[in-house]
Amino acid sequence: QVQLVESGGGLVQAGDSLRLSCAASGRTFSNYAMGWFRQAPGKEREFVTTTTSLGSITYNTYYADSVKGRFTISRDNAKNTVYLQMNSLKPEDTAVYYCAGSSRSSPYINYRSSTSYDYWGQGTQVTVSS
Repeated sequence: QVQLVESGGGLVQAGDSLRLSCAASGRTFSNYAMGWFRQAPGKEREFVTTTTSLGSITYNTYYADSVKGRFTISRDNAKNTVYLQMNSLKPEDTAVYYCAGSSRSSPYINYRSSTSYDYWGQGTQVTVSS
């Protein structure tokens, strides 16, 4: 069983930066694909970014077009933590941000889909004012 705990959300102004953290329990964190999703009020949960692994060696990262160039995902396997650095925030980035983990490792899995993830955090609110 893996538990994910997000932190770092808050209220910021447009153009500001924020860094979210997701601390994971479990000893096989390095083998997990870790992603961030978000859900705005009245909207479906949407993919933000993911960092995948093939075994524990190779990592690929993918971003939604809406955040490409502004958001950066990174991971520290020694700390069992994945980060989401968000720069140049916009009001449309306002949402609850969820960390997700997948124990499945395959080049054929669509990690942009929430159904590919086994574990979810409780979410952290990010509000960007204009």
